[in-house]
Amino acid sequence: MQISLQQRFAVLLCSLALGPLLPTVAHAQIPLRIIAINDLHGHLEPGENTIGVPHPQDATRIVPLRTGGAAFLATRVNALRKDAPASVFVSTGDLIGASPLVSALFRDEPTVQAMNAMGLDLNAAGNHEFDHGVQELQRMVGGGCARTPRGATQSCANGRGSYEGMRFALLAANVVDEAGQPLFAPHKIRSVQGVNVGFIGAVTRSTPRIVMPSGIRGLRFEREAAAVNRSVQALRTQGVNAFVAVIHEGGDTDGHFNECANPRGEIFEIARELDPAVRVVLSGHTHRGYVCEIDGRVIIQGASFGRLVSVVDLRLDARSGSIRPEIRAINVTVPNGLDAALDPVVRAAHPALAPDPVVAGLVADHRERAAPLADTSAGRITAAFTRQPDAGGDHAAGRLIADAHLAATRDNGAQIAFTNPGGVRSDLRPRGPDGRVTYGDLFTMQPFGNSLVTMTLTGAQLKTLLEDQWSRSNPDRLRFLQPSRGLTYAWRADRPHGHRIDPDSIRLAGERIRPEQSVRVTVNRYLAEGGDGFSVLREGRDHAGGPLDVDALTAHLRQQSKAGPIAPDLTPRIRRLD
Repeated sequence: MQISLQQRFAVLLCSLALGPLLPTVAHAQIPLRIIAINDLHGHLEPGENTIGVPHPQDATRIVPLRTGGAAFLATRVNALRKDAPASVFVSTGDLIGASPLVSALFRDEPTVQAMNAMGLDLNAAGNHEFDHGVQELQRMVGGGCARTPRGATQSCANGRGSYEGMRFALLAANVVDEAGQPLFAPHKIRSVQGVNVGFIGAVTRSTPRIVMPSGIRGLRFEREAAAVNRSVQALRTQGVNAFVAVIHEGGDTDGHFNECANPRGEIFEIARELDPAVRVVLSGHTHRGYVCEIDGRVIIQGASFGRLVSVVDLRLDARSGSIRPEIRAINVTVPNGLDAALDPVVRAAHPALAPDPVVAGLVADHRERAAPLADTSAGRITAAFTRQPDAGGDHAAGRLIADAHLAATRDNGAQIAFTNPGGVRSDLRPRGPDGRVTYGDLFTMQPFGNSLVTMTLTGAQLKTLLEDQWSRSNPDRLRFLQPSRGLTYAWRADRPHGHRIDPDSIRLAGERIRPEQSVRVTVNRYLAEGGDGFSVLREGRDHAGGPLDVDALTAHLRQQSKAGPIAPDLTPRIRRLD
């Protein structure tokens, strides 16, 4: 029987008052609660994060609820842990990386410290854990202060002058070195009343395409299901018969975050290949919320940024050591009470959590340390620069950043600049009627700290670059590079791969760029190394280095808004012809 969303919430509220969703009903059955988050991305502060919830009086009406914040997340996790005889607190990757300034300015050490304080048990590596390379990730795991400068970032800036590292395990069964040895532990065993449960971690095998290639040189990212199944076999030799996969890969569904209509995407393909004994799959990466049961296996994801917590209650068979068929799973909200005008009926259904004082103190300390830089004025704008693309594929936020990168590298001869869409992490919105924006706003928009690189490409190579916006191996994977002012071109979707760009339409300041012509092009270092599959950029000549991306954006916005707030450029630079 299909359980409605309102019934799921009712069951959850009862469980929080009366104990775990699955009480022990026989001596041979042992309850275990899994508490999971995914894609936190260092969102220690609540910010403006919301999640859509059904109105209690009309489930078809979805209303935004302010959620998230590490201190509120800690309170939710502690309550869920308190109400269960045994629990495991898990993260499904991207705990760090692409983070707001309060975490990223301190190299994400505050996020690790917050998770240590919450008692996180394990984190499956996500692709963003590799953003700054393997050596930096190993430091994040093992502790110690960073010795290599990276822009304005600081390490061990916590009053003690130290960084202890992760007190939780980092798992990655499918990441191996040149000798085939795992880079990190593939799995972790948790014993619950004498029954061993194996938690197996894996990261999306697409990681090499979406992180800095030089940072992961010599590593191989294997197929997720094969690596998980290999760990299952290894754990069986140690007497383990209960398995939970923690995989930083995801999918999408229709409906609400506790529903599963029309499931599709990589994680569902991976799940079909898993050993049948893997009864629970904790997923992430796509920032979606869903609770699915497919072929007797629960697949769950809790959106992102700590807005939801995934709760999976299961029973272990004390005799066989396996997971019993009855599994209950739900995503629960993390209300922070910051909705001043929230409907009282919705507020009663999602009562605000009190912030955990320890985690709140940690966040406040780093907020205070970041404030002098974060609150620095960086210019003024008339309206939001959003990531909503026009029909051709470019958007106002991307145009602003590309123009900033071009302006910062004119002395290197730059004529064109591009930024990758995945590098634009937020819209840019004015803070008040005067249109003010801060350095913290710009850092949230461009958090990676990539330096700029200017190179020479031929017109033919430029066309190849534009054609490579469509992935040959995955035609549905389309990522439009955001172009700077002056460059325009047109494309058609009904043409075969390699022939979608109209060559006569590739123009700079209205003049056609010929195949043999040399053009100076600026991109960030991630793209320059062939990131996102743009391998033609590795063929560029006469490289010249530039400033960090966020510094270029800051300088450009300040300069352009000296005379008054600047308006978003709403004129598309890319045209779709069909």
